Amino acid sequence: MDTLKDELAAAAARMVVEEGLEYGAAKHRAVKQLGSPGRTALPDNDQIEAAVEEYISLFCADTQPAELRALRELALLWMDRLEAFRPHLGGAVWRGTATRRSDVYLQLFCDDPKSAEITMIDKGIRFEISSVTGFNGKPVDVLSVHALCRPLGEHVGLHLLIYDFDDLRGALKTDSRGRTARGNAAALRKMLHDDAL
Repeated sequence: MDTLKDELAAAAARMVVEEGLEYGAAKHRAVKQLGSPGRTALPDNDQIEAAVEEYISLFCADTQPAELRALRELALLWMDRLEAFRPHLGGAVWRGTATRRSDVYLQLFCDDPKSAEITMIDKGIRFEISSVTGFNGKPVDVLSVHALCRPLGEHVGLHLLIYDFDDLRGALKTDSRGRTARGNAAALRKMLHDDAL
């Protein structure tokens, strides 16, 4: 067992849950916070996710399930609005580790990448445009909005990552544990239904 990696994972997990940081940013801040050298070997994302799950079970077990459900319902609302663009939910909201500090990440698979932008403009939805490296290693445009999450009583960051329709095939691969990194509206509805039982 690598004690330093475990400490880094625990520190990063706290930042992910309490501050809503993404895994990469949390790892690098954890290195600084613990005073480790810049070239310290970082825990992998599976180790961070396990630490996040542990942190939630210890410190947020009474609030996190309701917060997660609220974020998933918000995601589904937007997925229904953007149905024409084959939306898939990813990130912590899909994985089940989201709290009220987490943003919602929807990946849209468009025939024409500009069509999502035009639709947002036509609906009068204000957004900011940025670019990130997508799951395929290529830059993708991101349309970011502040969406009201009524059950939480606050606005949540909602990010629409714009992919080409052809990228959808590679998006549905499973990881080493048989999990998908994202799911469509039908999969999310099933998840919400199963959680309500």
